[in-house]
Amino acid sequence: MVAYTLSDDEVDRLFRALADRTRRDIVRRTLTAEASISELAKEYDMSFAAVQKHVAVLEAADLVARTARGRERIILANPEAIKRAQQLLGQLETIWRGRIDRLDALFAEDSPTPGT
Repeated sequence: MVAYTLSDDEVDRLFRALADRTRRDIVRRTLTAEASISELAKEYDMSFAAVQKHVAVLEAADLVARTARGRERIILANPEAIKRAQQLLGQLETIWRGRIDRLDALFAEDSPTPGT
């Protein structure tokens, strides 16, 4: 497994980008197939400019990449960024589970054994 090291600013950008349902949907849609900003905008009840702003937030978090194809801007998700987020959440889960295990051990030490 590759270990990713993210700065606090990178983590903030990543989770701020994923905190919005429209941005999560854009990532989900562009993980399976590339799409132009125009194609993405058709699916949302918002302006083209608003979708562009969502894409810009995703780009800043490295969750998607934008490439020019003629006059269109094509968006494609970056699976490596999703892996980084997953790994970070996995590290937090490991810390949390370790705390629970230590609490369980403390409770086991303090509980009376049957028959004493």
